[in-house]
Amino acid sequence: MFIGGGSASTAGGIKVTTFAVLGWVMWAEARGDPDVVVFERRIPETAQRQALTVALLAIGVVISATMLLLATSALPRADLMFEVISALATVGLSANITPLLSVTSQLVIIVLMIIGRVGPITLFAALVLREHDRLYRHPEERPIIG
Repeated sequence: MFIGGGSASTAGGIKVTTFAVLGWVMWAEARGDPDVVVFERRIPETAQRQALTVALLAIGVVISATMLLLATSALPRADLMFEVISALATVGLSANITPLLSVTSQLVIIVLMIIGRVGPITLFAALVLREHDRLYRHPEERPIIG
């Protein structure tokens, strides 16, 4: 449910193309390629950063909402996570635990549905519209990763 909407669909969650771009980025990094090339086309770094941002924000929302529901409910973690992902991805499936949730938890689910419907479109528009050229660049530093 979390990954599965088409790139131009009205589905929530992260789109298949976003997930594919992340996979191609990892593949290029594992091979040591300086560019991410797919079907003889190079994917720009801005698109790579946008895909990473969308995916990490979605994961952060799922984890945060699940933790909040765990704190306000005694239901099983798997069922709560199912509800959270279903609400964020605007899937419409349920583990039939929503009536058992507290009012606060139900409000969290409602907010997730709104974020899932409006959030990806708004986030994408904000990321695209914020692109601008800087008049300067900071020195480069290579942190230790791994």
